[in-house]
Amino acid sequence: MRRPALAFLLAATTALTLALAVPSRAAEEAVVIPAPALDATPASGIQTAVIAGGCFWGVQGVFQHTAGVVNAVSGYAGGTKATADYQTVSSGRTGHAESVEIKYDPKKISYGKILQIYFSVVHDPTQLNRQGPDVGPQYRSAIFTTSDEQKKVAEAYIAQLNSAKVFNKPIVTKVGALEAFYPAEAYHQDYLTLHPNQPYIAYNDIPKVENLKKLFADNYIEKPTLVNASKATN
Repeated sequence: MRRPALAFLLAATTALTLALAVPSRAAEEAVVIPAPALDATPASGIQTAVIAGGCFWGVQGVFQHTAGVVNAVSGYAGGTKATADYQTVSSGRTGHAESVEIKYDPKKISYGKILQIYFSVVHDPTQLNRQGPDVGPQYRSAIFTTSDEQKKVAEAYIAQLNSAKVFNKPIVTKVGALEAFYPAEAYHQDYLTLHPNQPYIAYNDIPKVENLKKLFADNYIEKPTLVNASKATN
């Protein structure tokens, strides 16, 4: 009796190990959605949008391939400066969300278009405190607004998409005022471009960029706008 039991245990352990070695898919299927009925009024000068939608590697990567974006930085929003570091944020107890600060030219891309890309190809806004295999409030879906107009546009768009039942579940994205944004550690910046063959990136995030190219061809640029390149030109 012992040997069959031992063999079963070994087989089960091996199966579990193999299962864990295969990454769960976080790159949810892109959803074709309408443009926002209400958008921000045209403005001059570089504007800022801050969004959170799961691991910031993929979010940053998508917007680095988006025309009109002059810089996209991975970082943390929703918590304090004292705990804005990767190890502490990963505990899920700091209030932060892994976020991306997007500097954009409103003459080339609108705030509403950024939100359309965000809801369509960046993440699944119906998942609460998670994205695919990444679980915890630090991976929540959130829009951190920098003005009353951004708040109005974001809330109106969420209501529009829910009313149209674009998704099979209600959107759980939280909209709130940005208090502060803290850039993530240097090794997190430009991660998708620097590590395209890393299993997590290849399986979860490269498809998001491919979906951007497919669904938003007019807004897609082949050469990414990198953080390091932006620093070099300043």
